[in-house]
Amino acid sequence: MKKIVSAIALVLSLSLSNGWAERPRVGEPTGSGMSNSTNTASVRYVKAPRFARPLVEKWISEYAKTEPGVAFQIAKGSQDNIDLNVVIEDKQTDTKDFSHSIVYFGETAVLPVTARSSEAARLLEGKHLNAKKLRQLFFLNDEFEEDTKKNKLFESLVVYSGSNASSVAVSFARHFGEESSSFRGKRIAGDDLFLNTALEKDPLGVSFNALPNIFDLGNRRVKDGLSLVGLDLKKTIEDNFSNDATIDDVISILEGGHISGIAVEKVGMSYNGGDDAVSQFLAWILDKGTVYNHEYGLLNLDNKVTQVQIEKVKTHFTAQK
Repeated sequence: MKKIVSAIALVLSLSLSNGWAERPRVGEPTGSGMSNSTNTASVRYVKAPRFARPLVEKWISEYAKTEPGVAFQIAKGSQDNIDLNVVIEDKQTDTKDFSHSIVYFGETAVLPVTARSSEAARLLEGKHLNAKKLRQLFFLNDEFEEDTKKNKLFESLVVYSGSNASSVAVSFARHFGEESSSFRGKRIAGDDLFLNTALEKDPLGVSFNALPNIFDLGNRRVKDGLSLVGLDLKKTIEDNFSNDATIDDVISILEGGHISGIAVEKVGMSYNGGDDAVSQFLAWILDKGTVYNHEYGLLNLDNKVTQVQIEKVKTHFTAQK
């Protein structure tokens, strides 16, 4: 299957390269003076949450070596002219927004965390929470409100969740059948990386985050100030989700099969299909860019899903010609 996907990706890449060769480079005038589907701006901007930004920056630097005439940059602040937007899968909006398409390139996993050596870490030590207990800890819900009141431990902890549109809070809530508005505790504005800061300041704080925000991508270990909340797992994989585990241990287990208490969602690029340069960049990501997924804390997609994404980009590019 891997050989089939690689072959399809190679054919698509060659097709896109040929199509690109027939068009003027970015910033060059056309013979007729008429504009085509290629964006006339010299730079394409990519908006990405912090957990995905190092990966996107790697793609941009590597892609520049193969297509030096096309520049991609990370968007800054509240910049409006966004060509590509890194998003987490949203099954409700994916089918409603016809102005943009989404090409998925990987998956992100979300784990519950607290500050290392904190009071919260001490209280949760050895608890091994299952999906039901995680719901009781993080959410307000009439269904288990009485159980939560009986659990003095949960009452004493302060939940911190993200309120940004790109926060993994939506994915985490959806995994447990909840709305993001149902979180207990306090909401933190801005990037999810600020959740770690909130935990450092509150000894009773507990939260969750994407793997690249939990693990140091250099030494592959849990960041010094954080501690993973114990989950109810099989004995054979318990150590893979301990503070002594590496991010590669976690990725390996989750790619082998999802676990009920761990939220895993697809991550992709939202884009307008009318720009040849963007389509070629996406084709390159699916063909060569995903080899960096593990290095930057993301899971790889199933081969069948990847093939669907390749065909999606190919279809958009063909429609533009």
